Amino acid sequence: MSALNLDIPSLVKRFDEEGYLLLRSVLSEEKVAALNAAIDRIVAEEPESLAYNVYNSVERDPAILSLIDHPDLLPLMVNLLGYNIQLHISHLTVRKPNPNDVKTATNSFINWHQDGPHPQFPRIAGLTSTYYVKICYILSDMSEPDRGNTKIIPGSHRIPGFHPVQTDVDVPLDSELAICGKPGDAFIFAQSLWHAGSHNRSSYERRQLFIGYSPLWIRPIDYHKASPQLLKGADPVRRQLLGDISDNCFKYYVPEESMVPLKRYWLGLTREGAEESV
Repeated sequence: MSALNLDIPSLVKRFDEEGYLLLRSVLSEEKVAALNAAIDRIVAEEPESLAYNVYNSVERDPAILSLIDHPDLLPLMVNLLGYNIQLHISHLTVRKPNPNDVKTATNSFINWHQDGPHPQFPRIAGLTSTYYVKICYILSDMSEPDRGNTKIIPGSHRIPGFHPVQTDVDVPLDSELAICGKPGDAFIFAQSLWHAGSHNRSSYERRQLFIGYSPLWIRPIDYHKASPQLLKGADPVRRQLLGDISDNCFKYYVPEESMVPLKRYWLGLTREGAEESV
């Protein structure tokens, strides 16, 4: 049941213009506590480190898996990307305080970049389309900068041929914005938006969980095929999100309507956020 009462058309319009959304109090205190307990268990199973990057985290705990069909954010994602979508990535990041910039086995920060493959997605007239979108759930107190915050350059996805004057996250850019939020907040961004992950030189631990979505015809990052464990007990919506729609690969490009139950959330919006005439 929806609790946030999101104005999806206006959010789609803002997303198209700025490349991101910041939403407050998306998760309850109880849900944040359950997710942090899951993260504690996952981190305890990993080698000791100042920085953790755990991919396919939906496989690690049911609390994380439950986020992929969030009742408020899933309809929004459908109207940002279309209804022929799946889970693309579930990336858990934990950054412990590291004021001395001790080198870590996995990335403790990441400089300015766009997400995507190498070589990069094709461009037309200097612009990259939106191929996938991530929701970042903030699970620790990141209400101030310098806590390992994600930084973004709003609107950079709409500037043909855009590239920052430099890519070092430690050197401030005039147009940059550090995403600040409290546990339970979420921000959403397109893969084509320029962004970076800053160092955590504070006394606070950074915990962020990225749940990304892409069209069914893109190969997901988490897995080639969802495991029986993930599919066990899944309803039709979750089965679609896990990419289990057909044994016929052609249907990933042209699915039958019964294969994409997410269509129920589609409002028929143009990329400008206005209703599309039929």
